[in-house]
Amino acid sequence: MDISYPREEQPPPKRGPPPAAPAPRDHLVWAIFNTLYMNFCCLGFVALAFAIKARDRKVSGDVEAARHFSSKARCYNALATAGSVVLPLLLGALIVTGVIHLSKLAQESVGFFTYQFSGSDDEDQ
Repeated sequence: MDISYPREEQPPPKRGPPPAAPAPRDHLVWAIFNTLYMNFCCLGFVALAFAIKARDRKVSGDVEAARHFSSKARCYNALATAGSVVLPLLLGALIVTGVIHLSKLAQESVGFFTYQFSGSDDEDQ
């Protein structure tokens, strides 16, 4: 036994579990909203299916699969929301610009299609 220098007995540092990453979000409420109100091309329903899969995997403890399905649910939710909001706005803008264009065209062509009566009958005689 080596006693040439004094040793301090220190217990090894306590190590807890590594800091866990936060659990992935399942986006279930957003998916339900999209399924009920903004179900563009059934993307809201697909988002709901992936959100339920993400929640099931999160409950079972498979964090990587839950993160994967959560990412897919978020993507389909974003597509359903964008498709349900942007496309009707774009369609409305196209209709408004078409009506404006047609009204200008009709105003310009009024002179072409109207017959103007003259006050003198010189040409008839």
